[in-house]
Amino acid sequence: MSVPASPGDREKVVSKLPGWLRQNLKIRAAQHGIEIQTAVEHGVEAWCALASTRAPVDTSGADPFSTFLPAGQWDHFRAVASQRGVSLIQGLAQSVQLWLDTHPVSEAERPAFPRRVVVCNQKGGVGKTSIAAGTGEALAEDPERLFPVRMAKQLIQALRASDSDSDGADGGQDDDLLGVEKLPGLGRRVLLVDFDPQCHMTQQLGATPLPIGGDSLTKHMGGTPEGKLSDLIVAIDEETFGDRLHLLPACHDAFLLDVKLASVRAREAALERALAPLEDDYDVILVDCPPSLGMSMDAAAYYGRRREGEEPGRSGMLIVVQAEDSSADAYELLTQQIEDLRGDLNLELDYLGIVVNLYDARRGFIATSSLKGWIAIEDPRVVGLVGDLKEQKEAVRMKRPLLSYAPRSEQSVAMRALARELR
Repeated sequence: MSVPASPGDREKVVSKLPGWLRQNLKIRAAQHGIEIQTAVEHGVEAWCALASTRAPVDTSGADPFSTFLPAGQWDHFRAVASQRGVSLIQGLAQSVQLWLDTHPVSEAERPAFPRRVVVCNQKGGVGKTSIAAGTGEALAEDPERLFPVRMAKQLIQALRASDSDSDGADGGQDDDLLGVEKLPGLGRRVLLVDFDPQCHMTQQLGATPLPIGGDSLTKHMGGTPEGKLSDLIVAIDEETFGDRLHLLPACHDAFLLDVKLASVRAREAALERALAPLEDDYDVILVDCPPSLGMSMDAAAYYGRRREGEEPGRSGMLIVVQAEDSSADAYELLTQQIEDLRGDLNLELDYLGIVVNLYDARRGFIATSSLKGWIAIEDPRVVGLVGDLKEQKEAVRMKRPLLSYAPRSEQSVAMRALARELR
């Protein structure tokens, strides 16, 4: 049936659709960046213009479905359905399926080389590993499913909270203000590189560190490989991420990497030489760096430089900080090293942004004023704000990816927002 809507050129239509078809409609409309009512409008219009009836659609278990169509379109649709001898539910299902069939999602054009995201800060304990892993998980989520995503309004809300609540009340849990919406997964092919000898990412994701004495990234960078680096890669939670999320595990021998690099030619390019054979298999490579300012950090920064023909801001440095004073001191040291590399090696090295991690406005003035300080920097700008909540700690304890352990958690929602800043 149809009922008048508020003034305008559309009327509310109430019918039924099977759940699976409604879900496909939501996902495809989001993938094309249009409203569901527009997709249904175009589907109904195309169905009415067909010269013959389409194959029936299984409408068993159909549930109530409502949308808004241009005034008069539903009456025309009812007349056409009557002429063709099909029910309104069947006709609507055929219309939606017709739109889906004629609006496939085109395969994304693969770049000449993957985006390279170097997640860094020489200060330990800021959560580089959780940010690198969570971002990679968000990039690899299923493009045929919808996930809750927090958009950039989170920063505005955090500032509002810090300005309006001098007692440190909850800083940002209002979904309406924070702009949570459901969007399809990004479906990227992602490689996580555990470049830290502490092997935190490897262990947190349920993998096993590579044995000392065997093949490893360190040996490939040092010029003494024992096999193919691709043979060391493991898939992460294929049930959740398909075969899109992979990990290159770390080995404790990376503690000796700086010593090994001292005798390697063009040592700044050692990480790039090692990872080059893997690049054709991935859309994004995220490197979880050690808390260090040594030669290994130089190699990671060099790997993230802008290559010839690459657009600015596609690859580069993602700096993870906390809203407290010691992070600011560490940030100064890191950015100085990056600037030195830019000058010494004549690199085009881009900042991808700052992620303020483990944020909790209830910690009072230190946290809220520090957040304002990070946001005030502007270049690089803050691209993510992730709260200090229990789910990440629980996921680490369970040795599972955060986005499969707690996909609807505040932290997971924020990780998806960060991934969309980087995609």
